[in-house]
Amino acid sequence: MSEYSWPWETYQDRAATAREAWTETVRALPVGTRITGEVVGRQPFGVFLAIDGRPDAVGLAKVTAMPRCLDLPAVGQRVIGEVVWHADHNHQVGVTLATWAHHEDLLPTFADRIGQVVNGRVTKTVPIGTFVRIAHCVEGLIPAAAFSGPPAEVAGQAVRDGQEISVRILAVDLERRRISLSVNRVP
Repeated sequence: MSEYSWPWETYQDRAATAREAWTETVRALPVGTRITGEVVGRQPFGVFLAIDGRPDAVGLAKVTAMPRCLDLPAVGQRVIGEVVWHADHNHQVGVTLATWAHHEDLLPTFADRIGQVVNGRVTKTVPIGTFVRIAHCVEGLIPAAAFSGPPAEVAGQAVRDGQEISVRILAVDLERRRISLSVNRVP
């Protein structure tokens, strides 16, 4: 199975049924309603849901509500969520998944840790630098200029994905959701 798929083989038939049942769907699922359902389609912009007890409803959980460190649930996965909007133009029920809504954002806890040294794990090296996970769902960037040249090296050794390294927190930009790091060079 591909990573992405559209819901239901006959999506056009399903869309027509959702359109016919739209007034009843909105009445039965007002904003704030807790729902359960199954992921029936997956796209880069979110997941489509079959909502339990509402066979004609089409649910959509958009990635804009998803914490960046989490993954979209897989097709067939059972989910819990809450109705957050109704889209009259395409007859979809917007849902925020419970795992997304209850996710603790740890980034603000690093705002008062500038200058501190922490251990982290390299998640990837790209042309602009090396990303290091310093906490669950918190990554920072060591700019490429901080290294002597490609490949990125620490103490003469090439940095590789999964490697644990010591880094210093240089800056935390909460608005842009970025952390700047430097390699902590042991004297």
